[in-house]
Amino acid sequence: MTPEPSQKNNPLHGIKLETLVTELVDYFEWDMLGKLIPINCFLKDPSIKSTLKFLRKTPWARQKVEELYLEYFDKIRNEVK
Repeated sequence: MTPEPSQKNNPLHGIKLETLVTELVDYFEWDMLGKLIPINCFLKDPSIKSTLKFLRKTPWARQKVEELYLEYFDKIRNEVK
């Protein structure tokens, strides 16, 4: 099955939001995520579940998290080279 044309160049296509958040938390931890993106789901009693709920309802916050994820993986790829 061929991906939809609008998705073939999307680097996040096929990555679940839960995976994205979990990998960011593993790398940065909650405190640093709260400094990088100051939203309450990172700052006050953070959990994967509450973060996912918030990001699914808040497109601007989800976009910031996705941008950080893409930046983080670009950095990792460049370090490996």
